[in-house]
Amino acid sequence: MLKKFSYHGAKVLYQIEGEGEAVMLIHGFAEDMSIWHHQIDYLKNKFRLIIPDIPGSGGSSPLTLFKNGSPPAIMDDYAACLLHLLDQEGIEKCNLVGHSMGGYVALAFAELYPSRINKLSLFHSTAFPDSEEKKAARRKSNEFIKSYGSAPFIEQAIPNLFDEPFRKSSPEKIENLIERYANFPAEALVSYYEAMILRPDRTHVLQNFKNPVQFIIGENDKAVPLEQSLRQCHIPQISYIHVLEKSAHMGMLEDPDETNRMLENFLDRTL
Repeated sequence: MLKKFSYHGAKVLYQIEGEGEAVMLIHGFAEDMSIWHHQIDYLKNKFRLIIPDIPGSGGSSPLTLFKNGSPPAIMDDYAACLLHLLDQEGIEKCNLVGHSMGGYVALAFAELYPSRINKLSLFHSTAFPDSEEKKAARRKSNEFIKSYGSAPFIEQAIPNLFDEPFRKSSPEKIENLIERYANFPAEALVSYYEAMILRPDRTHVLQNFKNPVQFIIGENDKAVPLEQSLRQCHIPQISYIHVLEKSAHMGMLEDPDETNRMLENFLDRTL
């Protein structure tokens, strides 16, 4: 079921599926809720899934919190929007699963509203801040997007998120993604990159989080490399670590069966 709510001038679209313990699936950069279709079909039989389009993505309009040269929206603002969504649905606590940038939003949520989370799953994501090199790369990408628009950026960026064997065996799936996101609003992409650059080190969030944290890691991930992912796994008090051997940064598509199994096993565990 598709639903909407208003938040600081933005119309936010989200999907509700299934019954049971609440699980919010937060998509990543240059994606929307549809990226989770394999997980929705699998998990809706056991859980109440809440799947939003982050403001600026898919059917959700951008946040209008900041205008006239004021600072851009940051991860905390997207987290506050998702808190409003939980309140809208009358959900006191939920499990958060965040892919890539969605993990950054989930970490901001865990810092700001820890009492509203049961379990946290970081899916191809990290609590470490951007290095100076990474910040420079994001700024360069933003200049490219501003100059040439979303479509050529998406065409270049999406294939690099996948492991080479997948690119060779499933080129049509990658082409479908490129076609789906070619018209992604350029302003939203730029805003997301700015929010990523500004995000702080949130390893202390992992350290202070009392409940289980799951790390789903792509062995061949170039966006969040294996070594960086493993460095954060010892920080939480309770960690579950899963490495997808056949995946880079898009495990929900590259290895959906294993991803589904890992998520189900983690979410099913009793606190």
